Amino acid sequence: MHTLEIIVLVIVVVVLALAIGGYVASGRRHRADEARLQAELEAANAALAVAHMGDKGWERSLLEDAAKAAFADRSTAAVRELQLVQVVDKPGTEDDQAVFRVITDHGSEILHLDRHGDAWVPQ
Repeated sequence: MHTLEIIVLVIVVVVLALAIGGYVASGRRHRADEARLQAELEAANAALAVAHMGDKGWERSLLEDAAKAAFADRSTAAVRELQLVQVVDKPGTEDDQAVFRVITDHGSEILHLDRHGDAWVPQ
């Protein structure tokens, strides 16, 4: 082999190694950023749902009590945290809905509540 061929081969190998390393590092950074952005998005959605609920005059404590009671009817797990995820305010009051994420020691579940008169019942 000539010296020039060896130099070109070394340069190609170095460039290829740098490209693969950059691709791997970029993928790791993207996955780390994705988890952070997903958490921020969920927090923003929860804040928006709470603001929307307050804007409609819904009583948060009544909603949370109904969510806890509905969850207790279907599970024996203790509720660690309730997160209001979504508020669906359709025309009138009979079609209103609230969606909670119920966090327990065993994970989390989504709970849908429908409004019937002044009561909130599981969907």
